[in-house]
Amino acid sequence: MVLHTTPFPNSCLSALHAVSWALIFPCYWLVDRLLASFIPTTYEKRQRADDPCCLQLFCTVLFTPIYLALLVAALPFAFLGFLFWSPLQSARRHYIYSRLEDKVGGAALLSEWKGTGAGKSFCFATANLCLLPDSLARLNNVFNTQARAKEIGQRIRNGAARPQIKIYIDSPTNTSISAASFSSLVSPQSSDSGARAIPGSIKRTASVEYKGDGGRQPSDEAANGPASGDPSDGCSLEDACIVRIGSEEGGRPPEADDSATGNQARNGATGGPKGQTPNHNQHDGDSGSLGSPSASRESLVKARAGPDSGSGSSGGGGGGDTGANSKLLYKASMVKKAARRRRHPDEAFDHEVSAFFPANLDFLCLQEVFDKRAAAKLKDQLHGYFEYILYDVGVYACHGCCNFKCLNSGLFFASRYPVMDVAYHCYPNGCSFDALASKGALFLKVQVGSTPQDQRIVGYIACTHLHAPPEDSAIRCEQLDLLQDWLADFRKSTSSSSTANPEELVAFDVICGDLNFDNCSSDDKLEQQHSLFTRYKDPCRLGPGEEKPWAIGTLLDTNGLYDEDVCTPDNLQKVLESEEGRREYLAFPTSKSPGAGQKGRKDLLKGNGRRIDYMLHAEEGLCPDWKAEVEEFSFITQLSGLTDHLPVAMRLMVSAGEEEV
Repeated sequence: MVLHTTPFPNSCLSALHAVSWALIFPCYWLVDRLLASFIPTTYEKRQRADDPCCLQLFCTVLFTPIYLALLVAALPFAFLGFLFWSPLQSARRHYIYSRLEDKVGGAALLSEWKGTGAGKSFCFATANLCLLPDSLARLNNVFNTQARAKEIGQRIRNGAARPQIKIYIDSPTNTSISAASFSSLVSPQSSDSGARAIPGSIKRTASVEYKGDGGRQPSDEAANGPASGDPSDGCSLEDACIVRIGSEEGGRPPEADDSATGNQARNGATGGPKGQTPNHNQHDGDSGSLGSPSASRESLVKARAGPDSGSGSSGGGGGGDTGANSKLLYKASMVKKAARRRRHPDEAFDHEVSAFFPANLDFLCLQEVFDKRAAAKLKDQLHGYFEYILYDVGVYACHGCCNFKCLNSGLFFASRYPVMDVAYHCYPNGCSFDALASKGALFLKVQVGSTPQDQRIVGYIACTHLHAPPEDSAIRCEQLDLLQDWLADFRKSTSSSSTANPEELVAFDVICGDLNFDNCSSDDKLEQQHSLFTRYKDPCRLGPGEEKPWAIGTLLDTNGLYDEDVCTPDNLQKVLESEEGRREYLAFPTSKSPGAGQKGRKDLLKGNGRRIDYMLHAEEGLCPDWKAEVEEFSFITQLSGLTDHLPVAMRLMVSAGEEEV
C-alpha cells in the first residue's frame, strides 16, 4: 500500500488549498481569540484575583473592540476562501504520513527479533491531549494549545528515550515496585551534593544526576536524546537495569544487585519552588519538563551492565569478562521474576502510577490532536524519537460523512517500527457537538521483525475516539460494532498470508483510545457488556462493572488541574497513589438519576474514578503457538498541567513456543 505523504494528490490542488486556507485563517484565528478572552481557566482566575490593578481585565476590554473590527473586515475574504476550500476536501486524503528520512532506526529494529528463542516486548501508550482550538480547549480548563503541543512532545520524547531502570524494594513492610523509570538510590538529603548511594535507603525522585563510565557527567544531549533519537555513546535504548534493594529488615542485597548498583548516584536539583505552574510556561527544573537546559538533573540514573560494570560481580571475573556480565544480567532477571510473584500473587504483570512515559516506547496513539498547527509542532518534537508518524487524520466538510465536519478526527499515531498499511473510517452516527469532528478509527499494520525464512512478523494497531455525550450509550455501542467490523475487514484486506502459504506471522493485535465510558458506572452497563471485551482483553478489568483493585481513573477533575498538590508529575503521582487523593482529583461519572451528586458518586465508587482511556489486546487470531501477555501496565502523570487525561501504557511480551525459563 502507498502511504500518502501529502494531503492532496498533486501540487496544483495543494497550492489552491493553501490559498483558500490563507483567506480563511485570519477569520478563524480572530474568532478563536475573541471567544478565548471570555473563557478564563482557573489558573487565569487566580491570577486575576492576585492582580490589584486588574490588568488582564483591562486588556480584555481594550482588545475586544479591535478583534471585532478585524473580524468584520476578514469575513468577506473568509467567505471567498470557503467557496474554494469546501469542494477541495473531496480530493483530500485521510491522513498525512511523515517519515524522518535521515533515520534508519526502524530498519535496524526489524533485525532484532527473528521470532525464535527469547520473546520480544513491545510497548504501547495512549493519551487524550485536548489539543483543540484554544477557545474550545478552555472548556476543559486548559489553554495555550500551541505551546502545550510543543511541551507535550518534549515530555513524551524525553520520557521514552531514557534507559529502562527498575528498582525493587525487598522489605517485610513494603513489597511494591518503586516507580519504574524514576527511582534511584540516594543518600538522605544533605548539603553534600556528592553523597554516595547507601544500600538499603531509597528515595523516589525525578531530579537525579548520575555519573556514567569514568565519572563523566552526561550532557544535555545525552539526557534529552539527540535530535535523531539515536542513543549517544553507543548506548542502546534497550539497555535496562533491574535491581533488588534489601531493607534493614531484609539484610544486604545479593551480590548481583551490588554490581548492578555500583555506579554512584547523587541527588541533583532539588526542584523548583512549589506553586502553580501554567500549562504553557514550564520552568527549567520542572520535573516533567525534560527539555529544559537543566534536563540532565531531570533524567534518571543511567545504569547498564556494560564492560565496566562486571568488576563487582561475583566469580572473580575482570571488568571486561563477558561471562561475568551475562551472569549479572541473568541474576537480575531472576530477582525480577521472584519479586514479581511476591508483589502481585494474583497478577502476572507489574502495574504502577509512573511519573514518566515508559522507556523504549514503541507505539504512541493520541486523541484530540484536532488543531493542525499543534499537530505539526507535536510531530516535529516526536520525530526526535519516533521515525514514523501519521497526523491530520480524518475528513473535512461533507466528504465521506453525513454531517459537515469542521475538525478532523484528532487521531495521531507515532511508531518506531515501519508502517506497512493504513486505513481510516469515520463514524457515521455522531450527533450533537461531536458531529462537528470526524471521529473515527485509524487502523495500522506495522512490521516488527522477520523470521530466518524471510516471513514478515507484523502487528495490528487500532486507534479510536468514541462519541462523548454520556447519555448516548446506544451510539457508542454502534461505534464499537463498526470498530470490530472495520478491523476484521482491514486484517483481511491487508493480509498476504494463507493457510498453505503463511507469508506473515501476527505478533499482536491491540486497540487503543478514548472510549468515553468507564467500567465502574452503572450508567455505562450497555458498553461494559459489549462483545468487544470477549475478543479483546482489558488488563484493568475483572468483568463488566468490576475493576481490578489497582486500576484507577484516567479522567482528571478539571477544577483541580492547577492545584499545588498536582502541578508537577511527581506531585500528581504521589496524590494518585492514595485513595484520598484520587477522590479529590479524579473525575467521577455523573448519575442520570436525580439527587445523586458528584460527592455521593465518589463515595459509591471508592475513589477509583472514571477510566475511559483503554488499551486492549487480542489473545486469539495471532500466529499459532504464539502468545502475547501483558508484562507491565502503567498510569502516567508526566503530562500534568497539560491535559485533563492520564496517559496509560502497556508492555506486551510476545513469545513463540514454550516460555523461556
